[in-house]
Amino acid sequence: MSLHAGTMSPSNASVASRADGGSPLGEQDLYLFREGSHVRLHDVMGCRLHEGGATFRVWAPNARSVAVIGEWSGWAGHGQPLASRGDGSGLWEGTVPGVARGQAYKYRIEPREGPGYDKADPFALFAEPPPATASRAWTLDYAWEDAEWMATRARRNALDAPMSIYEVHLGSWRRGEGGRLPTYREIAEPLARYVRDHGFTHVELLPVMEHPFYGSWGYQSTGYFAPTARYGTPQDFMHLVDVLHRHGVGVILDWVPSHFPDDPHGLAAFDGTHLYEHADPRQGFHPEWKSLIFNYERHEVRAFLLSSALFWLDRYHADGLRVDAVASMLYLDYGRGPGEWVPNAKGGRENLGAIRFLQQLSEAVYRDHPDVQLIAEESTAWPMVSRPVYLGGLGFGMKWNMGWMHDTLDYMRHEPIHRKYHHDRLTFSIWYAFAENFVLPLSHDEVVHGKGSLIGRMPGDTWQQFANLRAMFGYMWAHPGKKLLFMGGEFGQRREWAHEEALEWFVLQHAEHAGVARWIGDLNALLRSEPALHELDFDRGGFEWIDPHDTDASVISFLRRGRHGAPLLVVCNFTPVPRHNYVVGVPAPGYWREVLNSDAPIYGGSGVGNFGGVESAPVAAQGRYHSLALTLPPLATVLFRHETG
Repeated sequence: MSLHAGTMSPSNASVASRADGGSPLGEQDLYLFREGSHVRLHDVMGCRLHEGGATFRVWAPNARSVAVIGEWSGWAGHGQPLASRGDGSGLWEGTVPGVARGQAYKYRIEPREGPGYDKADPFALFAEPPPATASRAWTLDYAWEDAEWMATRARRNALDAPMSIYEVHLGSWRRGEGGRLPTYREIAEPLARYVRDHGFTHVELLPVMEHPFYGSWGYQSTGYFAPTARYGTPQDFMHLVDVLHRHGVGVILDWVPSHFPDDPHGLAAFDGTHLYEHADPRQGFHPEWKSLIFNYERHEVRAFLLSSALFWLDRYHADGLRVDAVASMLYLDYGRGPGEWVPNAKGGRENLGAIRFLQQLSEAVYRDHPDVQLIAEESTAWPMVSRPVYLGGLGFGMKWNMGWMHDTLDYMRHEPIHRKYHHDRLTFSIWYAFAENFVLPLSHDEVVHGKGSLIGRMPGDTWQQFANLRAMFGYMWAHPGKKLLFMGGEFGQRREWAHEEALEWFVLQHAEHAGVARWIGDLNALLRSEPALHELDFDRGGFEWIDPHDTDASVISFLRRGRHGAPLLVVCNFTPVPRHNYVVGVPAPGYWREVLNSDAPIYGGSGVGNFGGVESAPVAAQGRYHSLALTLPPLATVLFRHETG
């Protein structure tokens, strides 16, 4: 059973959650930190509580002095000074008595030039709720109850396992009383039950790392080791993950190593110099997001980011990381015009430091956690994103298929009468479907910024809109690749997603919305139960065209196969015209049972179908000796299983 594309070797540094104050910082730590290969700086850096107080360590090589100020002293005076280690590491450290769990603190930094200022702890485990910006002294003690999940997740996360991901923004899935933000604990049971009952295998959470601006959805992070305090404590977030695991649901976290905001309490100009970011704005400023870009050439920055990635896997039992905006990391000219970027040492546009970092990341993740997945959101044709580092790839386990997403939504927006002129939008994705290990995403990015909702992008009257949506979902679930759907899409939410409001749960009282939700649940159930729909997602042997060329009818037909057992036949009719006696060649004679039909009345359809299935006839079609004479429902996807018994 193949799990990922990276290097696999036994973990030599797996760390469980614990309540103590971390570890001493030894010579080996210093060596790995300077080399940029330390992956567990969270064990030795930041604020670590112990009996009688806390030890603080911070990296500020260009500071004139560093002190700690906090609630234990009423924020008075100049704080408790930290001492430079004097070993060239740039680390400052010291023990402060009287520090208690939950107390807020900051580092007071005196740069070599200019006035002093206060910074949050880059390694803080917890922070004050925004808009406050101080860090909090904290420990990560927690009694996990997900041992059964952790023991079996390797097969659940494997490349040949069924994977259907429900993408969630915690603050707007549901709201608390009076419209307030929910807490991690409030949302845990309802979310876990909902995801389980609708058949999703995993949730993917938009970034939970602490972020000052709620409207960034977490993609402008300042706390790379702290779950946002908007929803509760670190233990509350652990409880959320724990509950999801106990309900059999995996947890993937969005993680952003590509850029960070320039908020004055954060990483920007941390010690009076461009420490974490590039000094040259052509390298260190992101023109699209108005944020700062990490300097991947600096060893200590790579160690910081590697440690952040491993931290969420070590301490929060995350089952995977979805790495955001990988394309922006790979290209030096991303979002820039001529003269606005600096070529690499070879004169090219590739960010060689970022490439090395991403390869180092994948090797570290799969070395220490071979039972998780590392997923790239990469929007270009960069080769071998999900291929092993030893072959020259980036080493990710999977990659988002942005091309499939754009082509599919573009095709579906056309009126059915015009779709025959855009038929290649449906079929082109198969040409490259096995070049990478793809996830098919219909993510939050497709329902914001004026794009409208998924149902709102479907043409026609209300009935046709919902039929189109169900047909598209059927095509998506049958297409090779793992699945990802943003919350609200599973029941056809009408309005565009708004992060300040809960989803439109009230629409489920209407039959057409409830029908879409049931359709998604049944698609997920079939995905789980039928090896043909998941075992060979990344293998050409798992897919075979029957007929991709019926442009006039806007119909496609294909087979999905597993390693063993009967194949599934998939036929999609993207016009509102029912088609009777539609002949489809099949690879074997016998009875082909209709296992799912998006036009069934229980989903809100018109009830056109094949009365449970069709017996083949010895009539040649599409190069096969046997064929089925099918009834194709309007705007529908229909799936058939060959029965041999």
